[in-house]
Amino acid sequence: MLPPLILSPIYRRYLWGGRRFESAFGRRLPEPGAYAESWQMVDRGDDQSVVAAGPLAGQTLGSLVQARGRDLLGRHAPQPRFPLLFKLLDACQDLSVQVHPDDARAARLGTPDLGKTEAWYVIDAEPGSRIYAGLVEGVTRDRLAAALRAGRCDEVIHSFSVKAGDCVFVPAGTVHAIGAGLLVAEIQQSSDVTFRLHDWNRVGPDGSPRALHVEEGLDATTRFEPAGPVTPTPTADPAVKRLVSCDYFVFDEVAPTGAWRVGGDEGCHFIAVLAGGATLEDRWGLPPLGAGDCVLLPASTGRQTLSAVGDGTRMLHVSLP
Repeated sequence: MLPPLILSPIYRRYLWGGRRFESAFGRRLPEPGAYAESWQMVDRGDDQSVVAAGPLAGQTLGSLVQARGRDLLGRHAPQPRFPLLFKLLDACQDLSVQVHPDDARAARLGTPDLGKTEAWYVIDAEPGSRIYAGLVEGVTRDRLAAALRAGRCDEVIHSFSVKAGDCVFVPAGTVHAIGAGLLVAEIQQSSDVTFRLHDWNRVGPDGSPRALHVEEGLDATTRFEPAGPVTPTPTADPAVKRLVSCDYFVFDEVAPTGAWRVGGDEGCHFIAVLAGGATLEDRWGLPPLGAGDCVLLPASTGRQTLSAVGDGTRMLHVSLP
């Protein structure tokens, strides 16, 4: 049996980032400057989540997939690597407009990755913040191509205002970008195949425009309809609302009062605390989880009880379908 796995974050520093991992979650960032992403669960080559506490402290997620795959993944074993990546994003500027291919197109490219379907949950939103997802009604591939080549992507990409608690599903093949002022949690296939279609005509640190991948991106774009926030649906558990259920992940919002039970279905479960806190069962001897903390519950741990700390605890829950 594997114990619950509290994983250490891996930070990514890009110019569009900020310092909200400190202000929102009380973290101490390693250095001054902008921090754009915090990878909370990852198994991708040298990018490896490391167990932070307990008897397996120091081991990587990838090593556990290889050595203890059945205990970790249960009915979803075997896997060459952990199939999902969960991250937090602090967007102080608009991100570039991108599109990810589906599995078939990624395979055609000969990359080691699958495609990339993802979903975003808005943790915090400054007034007026927007998400870009999908295309304006009636936009064709030819019109998209003409707008991209002319640097006028804003004329064809669909956008909408969002608030804390909104969730947006972004299937592979959807043109998309996260807008400035948003703190977002993202669940995705563990893939890094990305085509940058437009960068708002900005230049990089060296004064040159960033590279674009217009032709590849046009080939990868398969969804032309506008997108928008999903409508959460109730579940049999009154604490849980279903946000997204797709071929790659199930994504829930959880607002527990007191004890909340999860697991016991021969699958693993990932929990991210967004507000308040939660404690794991005493037998594990692990520290309580506060806002911004995450835990991966291996399949072999069975059904687990997490106890909410105080009022207003809010969590995200990810499982494999």
